[in-house]
Order: sequence, then structure tokens, then C-alpha cells
Amino acid sequence: MFESCEELARELDEVESELADPGIHADQARARKFGRRYAQLRPVVAAYRQWMSLRDDHQAALELAEMGDSAFAAEAAALAEREEQAAERLQELLLPRDPMDDKDVIVEIKAGEGGEESALFAGDLLRMYLRYAERRGWSSEIIDAVESDLGGYKDVSVAVKAKGVPEPGDAPFARLKFEGGVHRVQRVPVTESQGRIHTSAAGVLVLPEAEDVDVTIDPNDLRIDVYRSSGPGGQSVNTTDSAVRITHLPTGVVVSCQNEKSQLQNKESALRILRARLLAIAEEQAAQEASDARRSQVRTVDRSERIRTYNFPENRISDHRVGFKAHNLDQVLDGDLDAIVDALTVADRESRLTGEN
Repeated sequence: MFESCEELARELDEVESELADPGIHADQARARKFGRRYAQLRPVVAAYRQWMSLRDDHQAALELAEMGDSAFAAEAAALAEREEQAAERLQELLLPRDPMDDKDVIVEIKAGEGGEESALFAGDLLRMYLRYAERRGWSSEIIDAVESDLGGYKDVSVAVKAKGVPEPGDAPFARLKFEGGVHRVQRVPVTESQGRIHTSAAGVLVLPEAEDVDVTIDPNDLRIDVYRSSGPGGQSVNTTDSAVRITHLPTGVVVSCQNEKSQLQNKESALRILRARLLAIAEEQAAQEASDARRSQVRTVDRSERIRTYNFPENRISDHRVGFKAHNLDQVLDGDLDAIVDALTVADRESRLTGEN
């Protein structure tokens, strides 16, 4: 049982040796690679060693109980329960993991149905994710944004990064990947004069941020156009052609950025988003070609699926995928997302334990 853990324990020893070499820090990419692998292996090996210790103690207590010592019989029963719990924990840790779970993310939020009210709601979602990142000690950076007339967002992209090497399951993508989909809001818009409740929606797309080693882009595959940035109501933001639109010819993916005054900075931001989108496409293709078990690990975003409703009159948040409901919408919009994220993570883990897609 758990024979593969011996190999993981040996790998952990090798990774620790690599990290102990002062020369590794001369190559930051290599240092990050081993740091992430260490963070993945350490809890698994620790759980394995705990299970082995409990197994050995349980066996010793059973042998002593068989010699007629009743005290050891009671201890053996208690150790059996702890051993079973340790085995369940180890089994969870050994489940195949989404290979993107250790990544930082780019979150794209787009206004949808509802016009100006939808753009205002997109702004609420942006602030919610920025506050959530702040609560978890992550850094955030708005890469590109197209504002609406009333101060909302027609389209906004934000990069969220962990500081250091997070524990497995605690990286931005692992915590935010289930946010992708259509978010619906029910409330009285600021533009409504008669106090009627309206329903509108905004779309969220969560992309694992790609590193240079994840995606290779041939410059010959890119068409780059420049144009003048525009702000709310079509007013000119500046008088130079600093906005950049990049088209990836093989896939047809188009990315536009105009947030910065510098054409070069907008180009770098657009390439950053493009790499993330191409990585997501590659993951989706891999999922389609893999086994059912592999498919269950890679989650794709279906923008047509309404995943969550934010009901302002009742201060209620509802996630339709797992039946989660709570009357603390104000706290959720202030970044208190952990209860929802935990419910989605537990449901995903249980589905993988039972082999369901």
C-alpha cells in the first residue's frame, strides 16, 4: 500500500539537496522549479511518514494486546482509527493534481447583459478579487482595462501573483480556477428611477499565467496593429497610437491592450495575456485527447454557464454548481471568498475520489 510514496520520498531528498546548493540561486527559473516541487512533495512525504509511524505503532499494540494486556487492546483500537484517518489524508494528497494548480493567474472580467449596470457589476467583481488577493497576501496588477461611462468596466484583466512558493492548493490558480463562468447580479441599478430590480451578468475567465518555458510564440505568427487609445464615451485618452492589438494567426486569438501610455508596455501586457490564453487552449486540447481520469483534472471555462447569483435585496450569494448559499453578500464582495472556494474545492476533490467527471 502506498508503494509510490517511497519513490516520492527519495525524490524529496534529491530536491532538498538541489535547494541546499548555493549555486541554484544563480538560475531563478531553476530555483523556482525546485521550490515548487519541494512544496508539492513535502506534505505528501510527511503524511506518508506519519501513516507509517501509526501503522507500526498499531501493529506493536496489537501484538502486545495478544499477550493478554487489555490496556494495549484499547490503545490498538485508538491507533487503528488514527491510522485510517492518516491513510485517507494520504490518499487525498496522492490524487492526480491539476498541473496548473501551482500557477499564478490572469483574471479577465467582461461586462455582459445589462449595459451600464453590467459594467458596474464587473467593477464590483474586480474589487472582490482584488480584496481576496489582499486577504491572502497575494499581489495584484491591473494589466488592461476599458472603463464605462459611469465608472464600471466593459473589460478588465488583472494579474494575481503569490508571494514565495505557496503550499499545494494555495496558489492563485488553485483557489480561483472555479470562478470562471457567468456571474449574475440581481439588484436595483443606479440608472433605475422606479426602484425595480434588474438582472444582469458579467463573464469571468481565469487563466493560469504562462511562463516563457510554458508557451513558445513565433514572432512570425503574430500580426501587431497599433491604434489610438480610447476611454469612456469614446474620448481620446492620449494623442499617440499607443494601444496595441495582437493577433495570433495560427489560432485566431486576438488580444488588445491600451492601459499604458507606452506602446511597448501595452505590447508586453498583450503578449502576457496571449501566452496565458494559448496555455489554456493547449490544456483544453490535452484534456480532450486524454483519458477520462485526466479530463477530470483540467477544468475549462464555459461562459454560457451561469455559475453564481449575487442577490442584493436579500444579501444572498448562491453558487449553483454545489448548492452553496449564504446571506453574507456584502462580506463576499469585500473579498471573503474562502467559504465558497472551499465548497467548490471539496466538491471537486470528492468527484475525483469517486471517479466522476
